[in-house]
Amino acid sequence: MTLFALDHANVRTANLEAMVAWYDDVLGMKSGRRPDFGFPGAWLYVGENAAVHLVAVKDQPASVDPQIEHYAFRATGMDGFLEHLKSKGVEYYLAEVPGFGITQVNIKDPDGNHIHVDFETAEAG
Repeated sequence: MTLFALDHANVRTANLEAMVAWYDDVLGMKSGRRPDFGFPGAWLYVGENAAVHLVAVKDQPASVDPQIEHYAFRATGMDGFLEHLKSKGVEYYLAEVPGFGITQVNIKDPDGNHIHVDFETAEAG
């Protein structure tokens, strides 16, 4: 066996509609086809890949210490993305990955999950 890509992140949320709207509005992901698992949720797509699977839960745990700190996407068009975040009032911070030529745009979704969108540092001009 050879692993070749991360398929998706699965996120539990008590704010399904708000999360679907945020991933669409802020990251441009689209809600799409999802199997009938017998419980509510949504699959959010990047192109043809259902990259984020949201699972609706009744109550968001008040103090969960997650074992995953973040998940990330690769992208192009950093300047436009930063302008988009500003127009939506989404707070972010930038971080460079030393020696890799990557600039991370770090954001949080409505539930506080840490996401970074990675760009080639050359785009940061």
